[in-house]
Amino acid sequence: MKYTTIKPAAQLTGIVRYFWILESQEAYTHFSMPDACAELIFHFHGRFAELLNDGRDQPSFTAGVHGQSRQARKFEINCGFGMLGAYLYPQAIPALFNCAAPEVSNQMIDLDLLLGSEGKSLEDAIANAKDNVERVSLLEAFISRRHSRNDNKILPVFHSVQTIIDQKGLVKIKDMASEACLSERQFKRQFHQYAGFSPKLYARIVRFQSAMELYEQKRKSLTDIALECGYYDQSHFISDFTEFAGLSPKTFFSGKSGATVWRDKEFEISDRSAGRNVYGF
Repeated sequence: MKYTTIKPAAQLTGIVRYFWILESQEAYTHFSMPDACAELIFHFHGRFAELLNDGRDQPSFTAGVHGQSRQARKFEINCGFGMLGAYLYPQAIPALFNCAAPEVSNQMIDLDLLLGSEGKSLEDAIANAKDNVERVSLLEAFISRRHSRNDNKILPVFHSVQTIIDQKGLVKIKDMASEACLSERQFKRQFHQYAGFSPKLYARIVRFQSAMELYEQKRKSLTDIALECGYYDQSHFISDFTEFAGLSPKTFFSGKSGATVWRDKEFEISDRSAGRNVYGF
């Protein structure tokens, strides 16, 4: 399995966190965990099926938006695959698709439903590209065009989203409202419009993500992880983690759940500025 990330062009850093490519020659089961950010995803080789709670499965889209989410999902493919994605700040949703962020929260929406023929043309171009360099270039050019078409004013709430992510969810909402020069009520309403969730829920999801990122630090106990991530105590951590992940932190951090397969495999992280990786970016 190869996982590669690529930095976006400077003019897109306010809406794109990074581009990513995931490829494998083997069958794979993927656990999609709650995420404070959205993704624009293209399956250029193979197609996953979502495994539903009732035991059924349904085909995933081949291109679409996986909105910021508070719920875990599970996907499976029985052959090799190739995927390209843009990991987006939630304010990218109104900037690129002319809809409020809550409209895609917890949703997976086909690109042609959002963009019609323009989305289908992009999907076809990415699927038929000669290599991953061209795929990333096509996606970056598309996002740049869509972004430049709209009146993309920069609001203080965008900085609030960034702050919550940077501070790993450990923020005070009242202080953020004051910094944005908004009443607490105005701030919550604007935040929800552009982030897809309330500030409190958004911060909880980010804190949950920060806890998952400690998976590789095997020597840390659950109590250590809970305290480092700002939970009141271990029971609070267990309750929050289980609510979001659908499994206990003990199971997750044991490495036996299947949810950490991609973390356990050796993967490559590219940096466009460094210019080093197998794809030549």
